[in-house]
Formats: sequence, structure tokens, C-alpha cells
Amino acid sequence: MRPVSATGYAVLGAGLIAIAYGLARYAFGLFVPSIRAELGLSADAVGIVGSLAFISFCFASVVAPLVADRLGPRLAAGLSGVFALAGLTLISLAGDAVVLGTGVFACGIATGLMMPALSSGAQAAVRADLRGRVNAVMNAGTSAGLIVCVPAVLLLSGAWRLAYGSFAVLAALGVLAALLLIPSSAPGSRGQAQPTAPVSRERWLEVTRLTLFCFAMGVAGSAYWIFAPDLVVEVGSLPERLTGYLWLVVGITGLAGAWASDLGDRIGAPATQALALVGLGGATALIATAPGDLLIALISAAVFGWAFMTLTGLYLVTGIRLLRDRPSMGPVIPFLAITIGQAVGSPLVGWTIARAGYGEAFIVFATLAALVAAVSFLFPRTCSDAAAEEAAEPRSPAAATTIERRPE
Repeated sequence: MRPVSATGYAVLGAGLIAIAYGLARYAFGLFVPSIRAELGLSADAVGIVGSLAFISFCFASVVAPLVADRLGPRLAAGLSGVFALAGLTLISLAGDAVVLGTGVFACGIATGLMMPALSSGAQAAVRADLRGRVNAVMNAGTSAGLIVCVPAVLLLSGAWRLAYGSFAVLAALGVLAALLLIPSSAPGSRGQAQPTAPVSRERWLEVTRLTLFCFAMGVAGSAYWIFAPDLVVEVGSLPERLTGYLWLVVGITGLAGAWASDLGDRIGAPATQALALVGLGGATALIATAPGDLLIALISAAVFGWAFMTLTGLYLVTGIRLLRDRPSMGPVIPFLAITIGQAVGSPLVGWTIARAGYGEAFIVFATLAALVAAVSFLFPRTCSDAAAEEAAEPRSPAAATTIERRPE
């Protein structure tokens, strides 16, 4: 079969990420009111079920590099898709909390396995100087998933089983596409595998700095992700049905995160992080100042979507470039750190809201984002240097060349 082009791989990867992240992970929270009402679940039960996705994601993320290395990118991505298919199907058929929780758990595994498989496949399928761009485009697939989810919630909120059944069909198509189009082998597995050089102490220190920034961003962004709908409804008195439009705007502007790698290569990774963190903090503060103004809320959502997806794209590309000989591990560290940061930040935001109020809590976490932006000079300076280094690598005849690099 003819190798997929770089453009084709980026689009394929974005679609698979849309399924594994947008549909399998983020859709559940949007459908919770309808699911809870039909199944008669308590708030505690919903909380436990929701936590299962976090647990399974963390577990899958830890083992994902091993899975990708042992099975190869094609089978690892296919396995992720199978878990998404199984999880989404179980959710659509759930009649109680046990079946629902099992489906949510399976979806979390799908999320954790997918990006390491795709980044490993990119090493084999995409020319070296284009990988950063392709990885950033794939990461933006999360936004595409949100764009699909929100209209589904607005149109099918009372028919969540139909919505999840439709998502399962998309997951099945994703499995088929992965098995047909993703390379079967990672770099080095063709012919004689090359030994992997040990990671230097200096490089591990850079990875540690990246991890801390990812964790801090996860904490700072948790206020918006978890409590922005409550803010505009409880404080701003906006109709609850309008909160879906916030996430739709987040998804649409988040597509701009596909240019995170290009922006990092052009102005530098530290400056890119600082700019996006200022945007994230500004969006968090803006919605707190006028939660009852729909236009202000939508502008805030637009800025937040761009900022968050730019940051995750930058962190993804930086992680892969720091661990160039371990492409399946590159996405794991930043994404796991972000997820843990969100898990830590969520109760902290709730605690602050209970004691100081919504507006004050949002300002606190907006300030945290600004403080992290202020120390962005400590962020690993790898984007431009790594891009130049990768461009000097020998190019595989099978590597794709469709995406042209713009002149610097």
C-alpha cells in the first residue's frame, strides 16, 4: 500500500484524536445531566464514574510507550480505537452505574494509548522537519472532537444513547482507518533496530522543567474547564442551555492550536508559552468580570480555546523533541502532567469558590497563569533548535513530503 502523505497522516491523526479525546473523553461531561436523569444516579455515583476515566487514562499513559514499542504504531492505535469502540458502545447500552463506569473506564484507556501510538507512527511516516507541525495538527483534533460533541449535546441531549451509538460507529471507522493507514513499524524496527542512546542528565532536567510547566498549566486551566459553565449560570444567570456554545467556541478556536509548532519555531518556545498563558489567564479573568454578558463569555471562550490548545500542542511537540529517540514516550509526560494538574486544581478551585466566591476564585487562577507566564524563560528552548536538527536527518524515501515548510 502506498505510504500516507504527511498531510494525510496529520488529518488521520487529528481524526483519531478527535475520537479518543473529544468523543471518548470530553463528551461524557456534556451528557452527564441527561445520563444522570435517565439512570437515576446520585451525584456521588456520577463523581465516581467520572473519576474512572482519569484513573484509566493515567494507567494507560504509563504503559502506552511499551504498548507502542511492542505492538508498533498501527496495532497500538488500533487497540486504542477498539477500547474507544467498546467504551462508547457500553455507555450507549448502559442501564446502571456498573456498565456505565466500565464504558467510561475503557474510554480512558483509549485516550491514554492513542497519542503515543500516533507520535511513534509519525517518526516512521513523516519527514523529520515536518513532524512538529504534524504532531501539533494531530493534537488539535481534540478541538474537532468538541465541535462534534457540542451540536450532538444540543440536538440529542435527550437521546444520549443514540449520540453514543453514533460515536461508536465513528470509532469503528477510526479503527479501520488506523489499521489500513498507520505504519506497522516504528523507526528503527525496519531491518536492524538501532540501540537507543541513554537520556542525559541535562535532558532529564529539561524534561522535569517541562513537566512542572505542564502541571502548573493544568492547575491554572482547571478553573475554566470545570467551573466556567457554573460561573455563567450561577453568577451570570445565563440559561444553562447556552453553556454548550462556550465549548463549541472553545473547540472552533482551539483548531488554531495546529499552528503551535510553527509559532514555537518562529518566536521561540518560551515566548509562545508566555503568550498563550497570558491568553489563558486573560480569558479566565475576562469571564469572571462579566459572567452575565454572553458576548464577553464567548470572546473569553474563543481566547481560552486558542490558548489551551496552543499550550498542549507546544508541550506535546517539546516532549517529543526532548525525547526524540523515544517518540512514544514524548507525549506521555506532558499530557499526564496536565491531567494530574487538572485533577489537583479542580478541588482547589472548588475550595476557593466555597470560601471566596466564583469571581475571586477565577481571578486567583488567572493570576496563577500570569505568574507561570512570567517564568517562561525557564521553559526548555528546544523548538527551533530541534527543528533545525531534525531537518538535518537523512530523509527516508517513504517519508511524506506533502506539507511544505514555510520560509522562516
